[in-house]
Amino acid sequence: MRMAVVVTVMMKELRDLFRDKRTVRIALVMGPLFMPLLMLGIITMSEKRVNTQLEKPLDLPVVGSQYAPNLVKWLAGQNVNVLAAPADPDGEIRSQHRDVILSIGKDYPEDWHKGIPARVEIVEDSSRRDAEIPVERLERLLKTYSTTVGSLRLLARGVSPSVATAVRIAHRDLATPESKRGLALSFLPYLLILSSFLGGAHLVIDATAGERERQSLEPLLATPASREAIMSGKIAGACVFGLLALMLTLAAFKISFQLFPQSGTKLDVSIVTMLKLLLVLAPVVLLGTTLLTLIAASAKSVKEAQSYMSLLMLMPLVPTILLLVNPIKDQVWMFAVPFLAQNQLIMKLLRLEIVTAQEWAIYLAGGFGLGILLWLAAARLYHREKLAISA
Repeated sequence: MRMAVVVTVMMKELRDLFRDKRTVRIALVMGPLFMPLLMLGIITMSEKRVNTQLEKPLDLPVVGSQYAPNLVKWLAGQNVNVLAAPADPDGEIRSQHRDVILSIGKDYPEDWHKGIPARVEIVEDSSRRDAEIPVERLERLLKTYSTTVGSLRLLARGVSPSVATAVRIAHRDLATPESKRGLALSFLPYLLILSSFLGGAHLVIDATAGERERQSLEPLLATPASREAIMSGKIAGACVFGLLALMLTLAAFKISFQLFPQSGTKLDVSIVTMLKLLLVLAPVVLLGTTLLTLIAASAKSVKEAQSYMSLLMLMPLVPTILLLVNPIKDQVWMFAVPFLAQNQLIMKLLRLEIVTAQEWAIYLAGGFGLGILLWLAAARLYHREKLAISA
């Protein structure tokens, strides 16, 4: 009987929601389409910016070019457009008219002839991300020039250039192509978690706070059905709608990355991976619906319940920012922490790393366990008599 009540309430809430075609259209069409397009747009713009700045000639104003004519000529042969010195180099950088400027001091010729390191200065604004690539290009060219000239000096003195190199450093990169692609999509977990967490928000708020305002919740609670069954039906309806929106989002990601593959960011979008992502995000759907039910049951109006949305949107963002600013190694306890666990698991799947049975068990137990605790807390609120009374 209790399960029949849950199913009946669930179908009733879904039927009421699908009558609002505009809301359903936004949740099931606009959301799943917008997020993949947003990710693809960011990736495309980022790669286009990098490729453009690496391939096009580097416009480089040089202050004091007369003091180092050989260096200036060498730079001109390395895909660099040497420009005249501006009147105010610092002002050009601050006003963002130039990305980088090379300054050569008057003591450069004297130091050069003495055989001591001649000083050149790179004028830049390190707070500007769009200037990172030009600065790196110039610094790499200057290091190459310095190494070449130093080797020629040693050869002129009959000394092998290898004498100056005591240690030769070699790199053996164990990163797989999949792990590098996952690194390029480090913000993808937040979008997926947010979509799962708030996928059933409209239904949950309307099913409790909305019905309370419309004074339709009181007759429902006055029926012989238990309040836990009524609340569970509302949560089940929101979970079904949230899972539907999540599956459409994952399908949109799969199709978009198959139709518009970007170099260096191709992902494993097989059915198995999509099902694993669905399993990872399923506890988030339950967590979001039970937490929103708890909030909606304690709020006095729909507006008050909706005011919490801005705060809830920040909750999945916190671990994403922490991992971007301060990356940490995977540890077992992380898979029991909400949102942090999802970040780690999604990145593992994108990097094609193995998720152990222990990690799956801890994650699923922690995720669904927290959802049950929130369900119990919401059930206590549903037993309050003033819940059925509109504010």
